[in-house]
Amino acid sequence: MGYKRVYLTALGYELGPQVVTSAELEERLAPVYRRLSIQPGQLEAWTGIAERRWWHPDARLSAGATAAARKALAKSSVQVADLGVVIYAGVCRENFEPATACAVADALGVKGGASVYDLSNACLGVLNGMLEIANRIELGQIRAGLVVSCESAREINEVTLERLLQGVEMVQFAEAIATFTGGSGAVAMLLTDGSFSGAAGHRLLGAVSQVAPQHHELCRWGLAPAAGLRQSQFMATDSVSVLKYGVQLGQQTWRLFLDELGWAPAEVQRVICHQVGSGHQDAILKSLQLPKEKDYTTYRYLGNMGTAALPVTAAIAAERGVLKSGERVGFLGIGSGLSCLMMGLEW
Repeated sequence: MGYKRVYLTALGYELGPQVVTSAELEERLAPVYRRLSIQPGQLEAWTGIAERRWWHPDARLSAGATAAARKALAKSSVQVADLGVVIYAGVCRENFEPATACAVADALGVKGGASVYDLSNACLGVLNGMLEIANRIELGQIRAGLVVSCESAREINEVTLERLLQGVEMVQFAEAIATFTGGSGAVAMLLTDGSFSGAAGHRLLGAVSQVAPQHHELCRWGLAPAAGLRQSQFMATDSVSVLKYGVQLGQQTWRLFLDELGWAPAEVQRVICHQVGSGHQDAILKSLQLPKEKDYTTYRYLGNMGTAALPVTAAIAAERGVLKSGERVGFLGIGSGLSCLMMGLEW
């Protein structure tokens, strides 16, 4: 899919205020490590993640998303009344219903004919939300739209820590490693048709999506039956298989992406990938034959923030001058399911 009149006009983000190191998590896992004969320091060695952020226990997801949204709007001349759609695209949501987007829209003051809804697609949610808005803009239905997300890793980490301390075998511990990469953050992406005063932003050129849903059971996060009528959160990830099949899907998507945008591999000047950890980064870049210096990462200090990981990393890269005007930039996202979405922008 290609676009001629869509711009990523502004990005805003918020990070969880509490820094949690891998060493701190391992201190809490000490009984598990002793029983399974695991040496301290392995969590960072396996993942490349030294620390991540958590929200405070009473933090509301809609509040984090709203704070990020206000930052994005403040960087533009777009007013709340100009928004034709507000999409909340996080894996973490406040309720089964209503949509968390409703709480964000209410806090921003969105009214009237704007579309307000949630969208969910694992770690690709924000990128999918961007395309939802881009399609509406390209069709002339709206002039501006906002996609927001807020992810929280505290709760699933606490549940997983408690479960592991009750006694598990190595196979269950291995399934939980990906859980401990999780970080917390919020993001907002403001897309427009470029008709507002001030800088239009970064032109969205096109995107390609591919799926391999036969692998949908490799990474799961949800509610599992517990004692009586209670349910509790669980997360289980076959990290080896996710990486193996994710790389295959990434290679397939990359070829189609380059063809769709008419780019040669060397013409891609910067990439921002979904932030999982060092093993994922190394494997993806190698498989796509991308030099490591073209990538920009935040996982070492922010962990994997789900849907917020890639866009927050892009926002930080832009703040620090890593993404430069006129550069061809690829957003390379992959999510459990498996789904892969690659997006090309002229920065």
